[in-house]
Amino acid sequence: MGRTRELGLAGESQAAAFLTRRGYRLLARNARADGVELDLVAERAGVVIFVEVKTRRSRWLGRPELAVDARKQARLARGAAAWLRVHRPRARRARFDVIACEPEPEGSWRITHIESAFDAG
Repeated sequence: MGRTRELGLAGESQAAAFLTRRGYRLLARNARADGVELDLVAERAGVVIFVEVKTRRSRWLGRPELAVDARKQARLARGAAAWLRVHRPRARRARFDVIACEPEPEGSWRITHIESAFDAG
């Protein structure tokens, strides 16, 4: 496995732990729907949350969350709609969050959680 993939998996694990500590219930991890990978699917307070996790070692290419552009948002919305059709959760609302993960030199992680980062529109 390459270093980039390992970093991505580590970031996803950090994001999942972050959400769990804050009372979210994880429904799926790396789910595939309509050819789209959904990093994390969680539920909290009757809302299904589709979480895109972006991990970067440095900000040389910019902040990680900026990688979730309009094209990526449309793709995630398509995947989320397909996931909802199959799984039909009891929650009647859904939203899209982005979690940016950046490893710190001392071994900790900088986690930035952007709730309702974009609309499916």
